[in-house]
Amino acid sequence: MKVLEARDLNFRYSRGKKQVLRDVNLQIKRGEFVGIVGPSGSGKSTLCLAFTGIIPHLIHGEFKGSVIIRDPQTGAKHSTLETPPSKLSPIIGLVLQNPESQLFNMTVEEEVAFPLENLGLPPEEIEARVRWALKTVGLDGREEEFPPNLSGGEQQRLVIASVLAMKPSILVLDEPTAQLDPVGRKDVLNLISELNEKEKITVILVDHHTDFLFKRADRILVMNDGRILMEGRPRELAERAEELREVGIKLPAAVEVYAELKKRGLEKALSILPREALFWRAGR
Repeated sequence: MKVLEARDLNFRYSRGKKQVLRDVNLQIKRGEFVGIVGPSGSGKSTLCLAFTGIIPHLIHGEFKGSVIIRDPQTGAKHSTLETPPSKLSPIIGLVLQNPESQLFNMTVEEEVAFPLENLGLPPEEIEARVRWALKTVGLDGREEEFPPNLSGGEQQRLVIASVLAMKPSILVLDEPTAQLDPVGRKDVLNLISELNEKEKITVILVDHHTDFLFKRADRILVMNDGRILMEGRPRELAERAEELREVGIKLPAAVEVYAELKKRGLEKALSILPREALFWRAGR
């Protein structure tokens, strides 16, 4: 089942001269883990905002084309042009780079409960969802803590919990580990992977650390100058290493080794490398 589809999507910010999104067409299926990579200014963050309806409802500009979100629970289709973000949030959730900019309540519990209260859910339902979301991200027992006292990784997990409490079927994350240390980054990426595998949440992850995406994503989209330049499974993109370098994508070390061996005509050497060294050989 397709849960998200963009058709001929174009966008230019109201005070900008440059077209930020150009003829974007894509489809994302239920349960997929899709990575998005590209150089700075390629349109990745703008695409995330368009997915969730923030563009065009809250951020204005010249918008052409369409984004259709499908609720897998009901089968209902929603155009982001016609449906505001507040109505889409129970279906598709957004996590941004800086967790501090998304936290504003006095306790961890209040932070997760806030969006549920805005939905007008009954208190018993709110309590159950808060408990579930905090347990899912590993913050149960921390309900009364002041969010700024949490570590960077814990703050980002709290942001994810507040989005998860809405029980969206699609989770969009725009470089959620960009401001985290290696430990926090590992924790958050492991959580995202578990949400996809165990909770069957569709994940769309923008990340400039391609090592994780090549290991985990079902499909990777490569953006440049507002367009989707190429897309494919990690093993397919590994065959196009030179093109990725030309765009400015930093490749995982394993892909660099793979590309260099092929370039030198040493394909036979690939067969003696440990299976985990070329992770896409497992099927991704």
